[in-house]
Amino acid sequence: MIPNSSLSEDTFPDNTPVDGWFHDTGVPALSMLGKQYIITDYGIKDDGNIYTEQLQKLIDDASSNGGGVIIVPPGTYLTGALFFKAGVNLYLCSGGILLGSDDITDYPVMMTRIEGETCMYYSALINAEGLDGFVMCGNGTIDGNGLRSWKAFWQRRLWNPDCTNKDEQRARLVYLSNCSNVTISGLHFENSQFWNIHIYRCSHVKLFNCTIFSPRTPVKAPSTDAIDIDVCSDILIKGCIMNVNDDAVALKGGKGPLADKSPDNGSNERIIIEDCTFEFCHGCLTCGSESIHNRNIIMRHIYVKEGYNLLWLKMRPDTPQLYEYIRLEDVMGKICNFININPWTQFDNLQGHEIPLSYAEHITMRECICKCDIYYNVLEDPEQYILTDINLTGNDITLTGNDTDKNLHTGAE
Repeated sequence: MIPNSSLSEDTFPDNTPVDGWFHDTGVPALSMLGKQYIITDYGIKDDGNIYTEQLQKLIDDASSNGGGVIIVPPGTYLTGALFFKAGVNLYLCSGGILLGSDDITDYPVMMTRIEGETCMYYSALINAEGLDGFVMCGNGTIDGNGLRSWKAFWQRRLWNPDCTNKDEQRARLVYLSNCSNVTISGLHFENSQFWNIHIYRCSHVKLFNCTIFSPRTPVKAPSTDAIDIDVCSDILIKGCIMNVNDDAVALKGGKGPLADKSPDNGSNERIIIEDCTFEFCHGCLTCGSESIHNRNIIMRHIYVKEGYNLLWLKMRPDTPQLYEYIRLEDVMGKICNFININPWTQFDNLQGHEIPLSYAEHITMRECICKCDIYYNVLEDPEQYILTDINLTGNDITLTGNDTDKNLHTGAE
């Protein structure tokens, strides 16, 4: 095991120091979040009716009057897309549930970011744009009510096996863009129709002690990533429990042969995932499938109950990629592939360009105690990507078999 380092010795993989911001795990008390707006005081009821308009008005009025906190008391409150405004926070009491509508028309089509591109698509259930200091906390639940959309997705796949993730219109659970100094703590996120928490062009975001769940039985919840980090810097994920039918933490950033030229795309830097539990996922830490540059990524002090890949580098032949200075340490549990580096060709499109050369370098996985089917599932493909300085050291590995279906799992669903 990795001994606890003193804060002065804590460094990122390229040996730059970890800022003290990462060690501040305080969460604002409810009393610190401003004027309290309890939604049931404003005609919003636990009665199965949809209250999108009333909730949005409450958010707008709170912002206009100097900000505060929207409080969801015990009960289940049905809503469509909500857009948080400056100075307005969200607190869900234990037993309080914001339940998303399962009617996609309750989520407006707008310019947004999805699957590595900026385009017209549906909003999320909870949306925040350009906010500084936004807080979502409590011990309640944000439920995406996704069953109807999951069934429709698989029905569409029967009709068209090549349909994309966006072809069946589905809403994400949370989408934050261009936000800073965000705290998300203690909440339960479940049953998202699509991705759970998507953060784009955000900095200094902390997620503490959250649970994120989507089922894989009896109906698989397709493409329900737990946390998608997309062109972000300084992100801390700590003490979270993730159990989802796709990737747990996925690093995004753009796709396509000219992805590194677009101002909408970019790098993820200084990401720490620690003290988390992965009950099931396809990839605990995944670079891709829409990603161009990830640097200074740490995953440590982790327990994996079950999953397909501990570290998964998806190498797209149509996208220039650089995955560098990534370190996983002190991981315990059971996994199919300890490390998986292979070409990823789902929906790739060179658009008439030559295959760009990609790189993965300075990757370290150390001091882990794991049972796995395959320790080193890595395909060398120097015409597409070059691997340098891949270090697996001090790991205690028990090989448990060779289940081909699990070992070679590459499906996005």
